[in-house]
Amino acid sequence: MTDKKKGAAKKPVTAATAQPTPQTSAVPPEAATADLPENALFPIVGIGASAGGLAAFEAFFSAMPSGSGSGIAFIVVQHLSPDHKSILTELIQRYTRMQVYEVEDGMVVEANCTYIIPPNHDMAFLNGSLQLLEPGAPRGHRCPVDFFFRSLAHEQRARAIGIVLSGTGSDGTQGVRAIKAEGGMVMAQSSESTQFDGMPRNAIATGLVDFVLAPADMPAQLLSYIGFAFNNANAVGSAPGLRVDDALKKVFVLLRSQTGHDFSQYKQNTIIRRVERRMAVNQIEQVDEYVQYLRKNPTEVEALFRDLLIGVTHFFRDTEPFDALQEEAVVRLLSNKPPGTTIRVWVAGCSTGEEAYSIAILLQERMSALKTNFKLVIFATDIDSRAIEHARAGIYPASICSDVSPERLARFFTEEPGGEFFRINKLIRDMLVFSEQNVIKDAPFSKLDLISCRNLLIYMGPELHKKLIPLFHYALNPGGVLFLGTSESIGDHLDLFSTVNRGAKLYQRKDDGGPQRLSLSRFLPPFKRSESTHRAATKVAGDSVESLRELTERTLLQQYAPAGALVNERGDILYLQGRTGQYLEPAPGEAGLNILKMARQGLRPGLTTALHKAVAKREAVLVAGLRVKTNGDFSLVDLKVQPVAADASEQALFLVVLQPSPQAEQAAAAAAVGKAAGKVADGPPPDAGAHTTNAQITALKQELRDKEEYLQTTTEELETSNEELKSANEEMQSINEEMQSTNEELETSKEELQSVNEELATVNTELQGKVSGLSQANNDMNNLLAGTGVGTIFVNHQLHIQRFTPAATQVINLIATDVGRPVGHITANLVGYHQLVEDVQQVLDTLIPKEVEVQTKLGKWFVLRIRPYRTLENVIDGAVITFFDISDMKMAREVLLEAETLRRMAAVMTDSRDAILVQNLDGKILCWNPGATRLYGWSEAEALSMNIRELIPQAGQAQALAVVAQLSQAAVLQPYQMERKTKDGRLLHVWLMATALADQSGQVYAIATTERASA
Repeated sequence: MTDKKKGAAKKPVTAATAQPTPQTSAVPPEAATADLPENALFPIVGIGASAGGLAAFEAFFSAMPSGSGSGIAFIVVQHLSPDHKSILTELIQRYTRMQVYEVEDGMVVEANCTYIIPPNHDMAFLNGSLQLLEPGAPRGHRCPVDFFFRSLAHEQRARAIGIVLSGTGSDGTQGVRAIKAEGGMVMAQSSESTQFDGMPRNAIATGLVDFVLAPADMPAQLLSYIGFAFNNANAVGSAPGLRVDDALKKVFVLLRSQTGHDFSQYKQNTIIRRVERRMAVNQIEQVDEYVQYLRKNPTEVEALFRDLLIGVTHFFRDTEPFDALQEEAVVRLLSNKPPGTTIRVWVAGCSTGEEAYSIAILLQERMSALKTNFKLVIFATDIDSRAIEHARAGIYPASICSDVSPERLARFFTEEPGGEFFRINKLIRDMLVFSEQNVIKDAPFSKLDLISCRNLLIYMGPELHKKLIPLFHYALNPGGVLFLGTSESIGDHLDLFSTVNRGAKLYQRKDDGGPQRLSLSRFLPPFKRSESTHRAATKVAGDSVESLRELTERTLLQQYAPAGALVNERGDILYLQGRTGQYLEPAPGEAGLNILKMARQGLRPGLTTALHKAVAKREAVLVAGLRVKTNGDFSLVDLKVQPVAADASEQALFLVVLQPSPQAEQAAAAAAVGKAAGKVADGPPPDAGAHTTNAQITALKQELRDKEEYLQTTTEELETSNEELKSANEEMQSINEEMQSTNEELETSKEELQSVNEELATVNTELQGKVSGLSQANNDMNNLLAGTGVGTIFVNHQLHIQRFTPAATQVINLIATDVGRPVGHITANLVGYHQLVEDVQQVLDTLIPKEVEVQTKLGKWFVLRIRPYRTLENVIDGAVITFFDISDMKMAREVLLEAETLRRMAAVMTDSRDAILVQNLDGKILCWNPGATRLYGWSEAEALSMNIRELIPQAGQAQALAVVAQLSQAAVLQPYQMERKTKDGRLLHVWLMATALADQSGQVYAIATTERASA
């Protein structure tokens, strides 16, 4: 290892100093990578793997282009045993020409190098170097891949690249979310190419993986992506401003038309960075081409929508703010409430639910400390349906151990089988209500004690800020708390909230004692600036002629234009023009903006009739001379309802115009003339009474006609309503009957299910008994097979080993992991027998058993028997190979053969007519047969106590000694003639054949002679 690979500072690194900050959303994703260190501007790829990772590494690095000029640094994080030295560095070096290093603390990352995590360490990427830390989680719950991916995302931001390869568990899943939240790219190994698919499968399940490929296919795609993503020549931000604006507007339209969500008021830099990332993934150079690609591929619209929704979250995110929330908000909130009170909380933008569950845990802990019960209701909302489903399930990977203390983990979570996931306990889960909601356009929750909206406002523009902060003020109870993210604030709304903790972003709702204020725009469609408004807002200060013209027109409209209102078919007011107070007034009861309810006395009947006619006929309706009560008097008013063009939502609109009637002006003028004339003449004019009477009659007739029209309209509306109610009643009755029928069917189904449940319980009991019996039988069979000492091997039709007994290992080298392997692949300890596979196949083909005696290399003998394996249904399902130890039997057989040989030799000696003697080299007689007794006279007992010299005369002893000397040298002698003495002293001439007896080493130990009297 060269010195340049090591960091300059070698001081110990602790988790407190080097742990990467996981709160990646604290800095908005639009922050550029200009603040990255110069030595980290090249692509850095993090690769995470576990079991089966070595084969994936070999395929991946073998597919990288030869040479070391790719300009990429690879950092490999593998689950390694903490008890053994790793040789992963040497193994990977075989597959690549790049330099491969095992990481040392503080090592600086350089391009065209590969770095391997050492055993028993966590690793973080910080300021272009790799920092090693002692593992914080206990063994079995460590997630080094998540830990490193988080630090890589925090440092590299949109340039971060993560690859998840073969492995068990869910390590890497949270790291994938962190990388995607910063706009990075993620690859995962395809399931069919993995040995263990746990890690890539869980990463893919997040829906955030960009490419799912085999390891051999990843390098080409990686290099292609880097070529696009790290080349800013074609970036959206580098295009002309007008072109970018037009393209983004089209993107917003496509997103809104397919998803129903409007991102036009989100921060433009955020949108641009996510669009650039999707362009790099799809290898599209120009933003206009990407817009066309979106139009042709709805799946890409969905992918872009998911990218825009990505948010990093985890349990108890930002330790200090959560501590402040517990001490300054939760404690005060529960301490000031009487027992049994309902506590309502809203978590807006909850993502996958970690922060919502964290707040629930804080509330539950405080409630337990107070030993009181409250009804806790937490509303957790988000527009991402996938995130809501994940939150509802309440299942999280084992990597949460790094965020949740062991005490909380044991108290509020349950470990799933396998140890890969934790499930939130039902006590906490029941507090939360998850639902899809768009905080921008959907109605808010109300009467809340706490609102948590963390790291959502940082993605939104100023217009949405101005709308949401008053909305939160409206939703909170007096004294309620607002909890924002570390990079968020209430802005200019200091009149709505007071600061509780500036660092933790805790704010309390101000209450001036009046009614709660609510922005009118909360109930209206989102504000859209018209072209004229937009133009007016963008006028330069020097355009004074246009400004004066607009000012003049606006003043004239205010002074001389009639009062009017823009309404829809239901009479809901959308816009007011002029002074309408003398015709409209707020209606008592719940606040509303309906012109029919706000019409003053005398105006409502005519207005209702006119609006009804205008809606039905789509033409202007004029009603003249309405007597409207204003300020204790009546005024004559002319009413006109005029249809206007539909708005962008294709909603029919109507303009209601109200102005004083000319009749009122004529009457006033006549009254003034009459009053002046009265000053000249004391009496009334001659026709004054008649004229007044006729005018009153005419007015009464007109009023009567208006009443009749209003009554007719009301009657028609009532009849229509009655018909609709009748129809609805019939439908409800039909639905009620169907529901009753369905209820009866459900009752029947319930009874059937109960019956089936009882049957299943019975069957389950029987199965448990059978399982217990089978377990006992299996134990008995195992003990039987092991106790007999008979080596047995069971094979199937493919000659794969299914089972074997311990005694079989004496003949064939078997271990436990050989089950499933072909029997021909196992080495046998047999001498001269190599056709085991052929014999087994022959037995399976002919069903004729076979038996062979075989010998092992240790000299033991076995009887090898091969028989077909028959099931209870008499089906051949393989073969049974047995080895019986016959070594003792073999030895006994040899002893019997030797004894039989000796017996036969004894019979020969006994029945022979010749004298047969055996003497040792000293002449001691060892054997004396009956023929010798007959020839010499001595009995066998007498002879066995004698020496051969006693049978040889003195003159012949020298010859006898010479013969013994020759025989002791294993010489072969021809029969010769000698003299022998008998018991009675006679001398006999005998023919003698002498033979030397030698042991296994060839040493002569005795002499056997056959003697016969010569004729």
